[in-house]
Amino acid sequence: MTSNKTPRYWAVVPAAGAGLRMAADVPKQYLPLNGAPVLQRTLELLLAADFIEQIVVVIDSEDRHWQSLPAATDPRVLTTNGGAQRSDSVRAGLQSLQHSADAQDWVLVHDAARPCLSAAALERLRTELADSSVGGLLALPVAETVKRSDAGQCVAETVDRGDLWLAQTPQMFRFELLDKALKAAAEAGAPVTDESAAVELAGYKPQLVQGDPGNIKITRPGDLAFAQARLAAGGQAP
Repeated sequence: MTSNKTPRYWAVVPAAGAGLRMAADVPKQYLPLNGAPVLQRTLELLLAADFIEQIVVVIDSEDRHWQSLPAATDPRVLTTNGGAQRSDSVRAGLQSLQHSADAQDWVLVHDAARPCLSAAALERLRTELADSSVGGLLALPVAETVKRSDAGQCVAETVDRGDLWLAQTPQMFRFELLDKALKAAAEAGAPVTDESAAVELAGYKPQLVQGDPGNIKITRPGDLAFAQARLAAGGQAP
């Protein structure tokens, strides 16, 4: 790694998934969203942040759609092949930055299918974590009443929502810390569904930063319709 006193910012976008819950003919990150693929929309948001040095998009080795995106020719965008799980893909993205990023640089990991991230939320994340030695993530306090079900899909109990949050992305951590945390989780065979989980397993406490209700992850058909309406109505809300 190179040495640099002022931390720089890098981004990793895992985009190797198939998005089976969308039941579409193409992976969800390539579905059309107001005239461009979802992934293109997502990358445009990150490319608009001039503080990000480079973006690594992690794609499937047999991806046949990536080269058709305008972002594929952007000099700030690199690609590498992903793995079976999200954490494998993020590790691959970090590996591709090993010779560019410093240990204390920041890496932002953002879902390929979150094309409605607001510039205000992104800047809030960067500002509030600036002095952190660990990092954190965008998240929303749970506003709805939460129920836990039993095996018969009946209510087993009502869960106290007072300290519950819904995780979003980007999740932003110090480069070396995240790299080591993901490696340790993989070696331990611990299932981690986001980067924060790996960092938590390593004994750290990521900071929660107020997210944006509109920063949804496109997972089901109704989510795509929501994103279309949001972007058509002016895009990003603060």
